[in-house]
Amino acid sequence: MVVITIPKTELKSVIKESVKEALSQELMKLRSLALPFIAQKEQKDIEKKYGKPSRKISKTITIEI
Repeated sequence: MVVITIPKTELKSVIKESVKEALSQELMKLRSLALPFIAQKEQKDIEKKYGKPSRKISKTITIEI
């Protein structure tokens, strides 16, 4: 029999991180189920009409003094 001793705070931290990871994975699954299905043809029509979505976010703020 092997006995491993871990400080209470370290054990709590490891458990907390593991639970956070598990919840994150499950939430991703739930979010993906909530996304509406779109057919490939419909997606191409949308892209043709509106263009592909851009991941760039840029804002310029001008402040006059």
